[in-house]
Amino acid sequence: MAQINVIGKNGGRTIDLELPEVNTGILHDVVTWQLASRRRGTASTKTRAQVSKSGKKMYSQKGTGNARHGDRSVPTFVGGGVAFGPKPRSYGYTLPRKVRQLGLAMALADRQDSGKLVAVDGFDLDGKTKSFVNWAAQNGMDGSERVLIVTDDVQTRQAARNVAWATVLPVAGLNAYDILRHERLVIDAVALEPAQDELQEGVEQ
Repeated sequence: MAQINVIGKNGGRTIDLELPEVNTGILHDVVTWQLASRRRGTASTKTRAQVSKSGKKMYSQKGTGNARHGDRSVPTFVGGGVAFGPKPRSYGYTLPRKVRQLGLAMALADRQDSGKLVAVDGFDLDGKTKSFVNWAAQNGMDGSERVLIVTDDVQTRQAARNVAWATVLPVAGLNAYDILRHERLVIDAVALEPAQDELQEGVEQ
């Protein structure tokens, strides 16, 4: 049972959260699934039927001493079609919901184990970048590490969005990949409390 201290205007309490033991294999599966879903898959080449070339036979079949050829759209000629080239496609695939939940719980557990998970109840910021930088400095964040800010507080997101070492996400956008690619996670305390049942469901599988 992990005990997470809550800071902020309404802080001063702890959240008890059941987190699983970190399994790098599951985290790898979840991150690979996320990155595959983000691939655009827009690469496209033209086949010999799509290139702008004449279909006329290049020269006589016999008597020239050259190899036998039909038209110039074949892949053997420069400017011809591409054989087995890429076409627009989706790289996404399905990963079981419980595996996704477990991966998110393990990412949270990894940050908690390293002492890099900060739960906040009430940022009390005015939306200005300077106020966020001051708040961060008071809580041990000086820009030497990348910080993921996960909050639905509009003023806080506005204040942090121009800080180079901070990334801002709404609570609904919380995901394992972004947690793992930042050294520190700062999250709304309320986002952890209702998530206990969902995370526990993933842990039990």
